[in-house]
Amino acid sequence: MTDAAIPAQQLPADWRDFLALTKPRVMSLVVFTGLCGLLAAPVALPAVLGFTTVLCIALGAGAAGALNQWYEADIDALMKRTAGRPLPAGRMDRQSALHFGVGLSFLSVILLGLATNWLAAAVLAVSILFYVMIYTVWLKRRTPQNIVIGGAAGAFPPVIGWAAATGDITLLPVLMFALIFLWTPPHFWALALFIESDYARAGVPMMPVVAGERTTRVQIFLYTLPMAACALAPWAMGLAGAIYGIAALIGTALFLALSAQVGMRQSRADDGAKPERRLFYYSILYLFALFLALAVDRMMAA
Repeated sequence: MTDAAIPAQQLPADWRDFLALTKPRVMSLVVFTGLCGLLAAPVALPAVLGFTTVLCIALGAGAAGALNQWYEADIDALMKRTAGRPLPAGRMDRQSALHFGVGLSFLSVILLGLATNWLAAAVLAVSILFYVMIYTVWLKRRTPQNIVIGGAAGAFPPVIGWAAATGDITLLPVLMFALIFLWTPPHFWALALFIESDYARAGVPMMPVVAGERTTRVQIFLYTLPMAACALAPWAMGLAGAIYGIAALIGTALFLALSAQVGMRQSRADDGAKPERRLFYYSILYLFALFLALAVDRMMAA
């Protein structure tokens, strides 16, 4: 990690720059799945503790995002998609980002442990460390499997929400974890297909850069198959009812159709990256809809 590509002259940072460090768009999905894990649990927390749980998940996700940007400021400066972030744009120094990320990490874990239980706090701590140390530091610059293994970091929030409410981890939160884990490669590789040049410029070995476009398309479809099975498993195993089952059947069928369309394409020569973009944006809607259906289904059955 070097500062070679980062502007030497920092401008004063304001609150918007600290907010940008937390990756709020990414955080929104993380917080939502954590909330759904909390709502799907068979134990209802008092409102103030439920709010605190969601707040801690948000703070932990923001901490991980800030530490990720602290470490990756050099490659962020080389990518069009990330060059405007506070560090590569020169609006903040790296030490401030590091202190902010570490402080949020400790605050989120300790507050969650005191407010709910230490199992939930431990899972939150593991998720932050996994994202920073395993994905950001170890995997991202070394292997095209970075997003496959590193995707586990984004799969922890529903487990945290469930553990905060119940004090344990059972089969349903494990299935929620597995769903996000298997959803992550098709989601991010679809993105990587239409911003491949950015990753290549920064030297990040994402699948399209290292293995090629065709292999990436096949991998997207192949990962969608176990993801689909995992999405249907809560309904098939009697852990969720008809509301979730219908949403999972319809939503997953469309996901499969889109991933098959991406998988069968030979190149982007004809229509740019339209199928990849459709899959990427739909995958976000899909995860929101599926977790919302699960939370509603479980609450109505309670």
